[in-house]
Amino acid sequence: MKQTVPIKPPEDIRPGQSIELLKELHILTRDGKMNQDSRRKLKQVYHLVQFIEPLLAEVRAEKDELALVDHGAGKSYLGFILYDLFLKDKPEGATVYGIDTRAELVDRSVELAQRLHFEGMRFFNLSVAQSMESPDLPDTVDVVTALHACDTATDDAIAFALRKKARFIVLVPCCQAEVASALRHNKGSAIARSPMAELWRHPIHTREFGSQVTNVLRCLQLEAHGYKVNVTELVGWEHSMKNELIIATWRDLPRKRPAERLQQVLAEIGLDEMKSRFFTDEAPAR
Repeated sequence: MKQTVPIKPPEDIRPGQSIELLKELHILTRDGKMNQDSRRKLKQVYHLVQFIEPLLAEVRAEKDELALVDHGAGKSYLGFILYDLFLKDKPEGATVYGIDTRAELVDRSVELAQRLHFEGMRFFNLSVAQSMESPDLPDTVDVVTALHACDTATDDAIAFALRKKARFIVLVPCCQAEVASALRHNKGSAIARSPMAELWRHPIHTREFGSQVTNVLRCLQLEAHGYKVNVTELVGWEHSMKNELIIATWRDLPRKRPAERLQQVLAEIGLDEMKSRFFTDEAPAR
């Protein structure tokens, strides 16, 4: 009788990674192969995992419980891979929550977690406002992630993290259009007021400057709540143009100066109307 020879996984796969999971996430084909697009996607997720792994280890070194919330989870690539690599063999007290507004993706993730016996994973079809009040989520969490959460979804994840007093916040923003739209709307008065408006006078500059300013404002917002913020590349530009990685760590740092800077930047570029977006749940200045 002819024996079946096990398929050797691609070298890109990390040791201990569930091959069945990667097939279900369509990173591997049914025969265990990987195309260039899947390899690029996996590279991005693995690179982000390298940043998150020491954060999980730091939490676990201090306590048994761990709560990670992935906002705008989509198909939950990140949550599944984190759980598979670091939590499935020591699941006691560790829970990964996936939050998304698309019911069909939530249902699919629930079914997949059950099939893989990932008992510490929970998925909820909730808006940000609902997730803040939901009894299914803990009052405080350890890590909040948002991978390629488009436009204001990243800000929603920040608002959730601040409400839940997250110890770590890991963000990869994407498609920041809200600030660019406000810059475009106020461009005439801004040009009349300051030559600095030349930075975003042309439409392509409006879009790119708006994206840059959005993330600067987010970093100041996090610092104004006592977080230490680091900004770096997720992957090289050849893999993705949306590759800025923001990691915020709660350190109870002085808040007054970044809060003042945030207000000054908004005023300087004519975005006073957006104060409510970046001053949600404002912490007492000190």
